[in-house]
Amino acid sequence: MRLFHFSDDAGIDRFDPRPVRTPAQRRPGMEWLNGPLVWAIAEDHQQLYLFPRECPRIVMWAHAGTSASDRQAWLGDAPPDIAAVAYVEARWLERLEHAVLTRYELPHDHFVDIDDVGMWVSRAAVVPREVTRLSDLRAELAACRTELRVVDSLLPLKPVWQSSMHASGIRLRNAVGWA
Repeated sequence: MRLFHFSDDAGIDRFDPRPVRTPAQRRPGMEWLNGPLVWAIAEDHQQLYLFPRECPRIVMWAHAGTSASDRQAWLGDAPPDIAAVAYVEARWLERLEHAVLTRYELPHDHFVDIDDVGMWVSRAAVVPREVTRLSDLRAELAACRTELRVVDSLLPLKPVWQSSMHASGIRLRNAVGWA
């Protein structure tokens, strides 16, 4: 398995543990996840981070427990080879199309799986083993079998969290009207 960190900064030689910018409510015993850590994403979930850093997005996919009606309601007529659908607001499309990201591949040493949608953390500093510039994020999403859908607002997607789909919302504080 490969682990990655994505950034718009192409000059990172070493990742040092640091606390999260916005501490999250953690289940008891997991409060340490707000402390100094290096965060990485497993290759099979990298589509969550193939966006400009502050871009609000919702990425959803069906899993073994997803009902046929929820699959149809949320994925619609997505081709069968599509693993996930990513939604972004139209106002972010130009930034997405012009964004250049750096994908840092990180060694497994010191990383632990936190059992949260492909997220891994390390309490030790990490030196990247490979660096790749990504300039066509649409193509990268497609390579991850993720369909990009552009909408005026992410707000109508809020009910997905009450469905049997899996949904990940990232930087939603930047979505129009989300607060």
